[in-house]
Amino acid sequence: MKLPTLSARTFTQYMPILQWGRTYDRDQATSDLVAAVIVTIMLIPQSLAYALLAGLPAEMGLYASIAPLFAYAIFGTSRALAVGPVAVVSLMTAAAIGNLGLTDPMEIAVAAGTLAFISGAFLLVMGLFRLGFVANFLSHPVIAGFITASGILIATSQLKHIFGIPAGGHNLIETIESLILNQDKANVITMAIGLTVTGFLFWVRKGLKPLLISTGMKPRMADIAAKAGPVAAVAVTILVTWAFGLHDKGVKIVGEVPMGLPPITMPSLNGTLWGQLLLPAILISIIGFVESVSVAQTLAAKKRQRIVPDQELIGLGASNIGSALTGGYPVTGGFARSVVNFDAGAETPAAGAYTAVGIGIAALLLTPLLYFLPIATLAATIIVAVLSLVDLSILSKAWGYSRVDFAAVAATIFLTLSLGVEVGVSAGVLISIGLHLYKTSRPHVAEIGLVPGTQHFRNILRHEVETKPHLITLRVDESLYFANARFLEDYVLKRVTCDEPITDVVLNCPAVNEIDMSALETLEELNKRLSEMGIKLHMSEVKGPVTDRLKRSHFLDELSGQLFLSQYQAWVALSPTPGPEVAKESAQADAA
Repeated sequence: MKLPTLSARTFTQYMPILQWGRTYDRDQATSDLVAAVIVTIMLIPQSLAYALLAGLPAEMGLYASIAPLFAYAIFGTSRALAVGPVAVVSLMTAAAIGNLGLTDPMEIAVAAGTLAFISGAFLLVMGLFRLGFVANFLSHPVIAGFITASGILIATSQLKHIFGIPAGGHNLIETIESLILNQDKANVITMAIGLTVTGFLFWVRKGLKPLLISTGMKPRMADIAAKAGPVAAVAVTILVTWAFGLHDKGVKIVGEVPMGLPPITMPSLNGTLWGQLLLPAILISIIGFVESVSVAQTLAAKKRQRIVPDQELIGLGASNIGSALTGGYPVTGGFARSVVNFDAGAETPAAGAYTAVGIGIAALLLTPLLYFLPIATLAATIIVAVLSLVDLSILSKAWGYSRVDFAAVAATIFLTLSLGVEVGVSAGVLISIGLHLYKTSRPHVAEIGLVPGTQHFRNILRHEVETKPHLITLRVDESLYFANARFLEDYVLKRVTCDEPITDVVLNCPAVNEIDMSALETLEELNKRLSEMGIKLHMSEVKGPVTDRLKRSHFLDELSGQLFLSQYQAWVALSPTPGPEVAKESAQADAA
């Protein structure tokens, strides 16, 4: 009788739709449908644009916006996250496939689907094994730097479409150089369309809604109309291009977009291709997961909801696998799209499923209307969308707060802009890990003394405190492990090498949550060397779990000094005339 119950819990755990679906009602459905209409209007031009950014046929953007939304509605935990093509992942996809040297459109499409499948499988495995913590290796400064640099790269790469210039490049320097060298090939009509649409879309973002409200339109309707700005730009430029035959005058258009629902596709089984795409897929997965979870957590907090990061891995993994099997490419949760979904009143992930239906209808019925859509219009859509990602103020913020974080942000931005996306994100991962190792390899160690009239101890460099010439107390503000144990040993030995009559050293450990084997061996060596110098080593305020671990070794038996329950106990016990309360506290030390 227990097996069905266990199975039901398992299904509920991995399929959150079984939780919120039980209480789904008409009011929620109404809110989700309204949100879906608004997001669908926004997503159609974005999907087309991001597919072109990825170097793929426009229809693949629509395909990547259908099955992933259904998959996330089943497996995802965020009530507002909108999954689909996004700018940064599209750029990384373009870089990954560009390195393959493929020219056949069919092979490129298969490679994109394979990339999505590998990414989905990687995310799924991470979710099943609860490895969401891996994303923590990317620090926020590095992520901010990478996204800012990617936004600049993306916007710059679209200028060739705005001006009608046959330019290219894998990094900022190459792109700008190519634009300058080919500036004489600019198409005036294309430039007029691109600049006009770009200016219009920037104005729509902030100016259209207040204007509509001032004319008497209700705020909700004005908001929907403002979100439809890109669709209006698409419709008008299609009509103008068709009416005046601008495609015959050098204006590049989307051309034929296949009509119909996404086809069933399979990833390539070529081992060489998988080997070439494995690292890019892992990087896309991690960046996409970090971006998605950050957005989901921010929106969930506003409604006092919560998401489950490990389950988000499963939801995003299923979404990418769904995209791979239906003619799409890698996807993740988009910031702007999710915010619109949230603001529009989405109550459950069903809003995403309704959006998928809307995109499906567009793919089934509206694609013939996109034939005369200028590429410049889509480029303008991308530029306006990605410039919101660019936040150069992170440099000044990091400089004012931490020089180390500033170096990480600046290095990530510089490497991404100068060497390309894959190098930038790879460097970002290494910089994040390097930053952690650097910061923790030199832990903050403070020499502390007694605050007069209290039992509190503070840094002797910051406060007026009492000290004793024979006693040194060092507060260690970091867990001890292989990277920082030697630093602590050198610090202690350097401190005791002086003319003072030092007889005792106390390591105050309230912030030490872990002592690994390397650190244990270093402590044993430190204890031995201090003993040879006639100095006893003591420890105070060691946490219970750490004490339990130490008891499994011979360290406490060989410790030349004592293990004190509190620092004040150590202070009194190691004074020339210890007080009577020491004996009582000493009996409690083993229970720390």
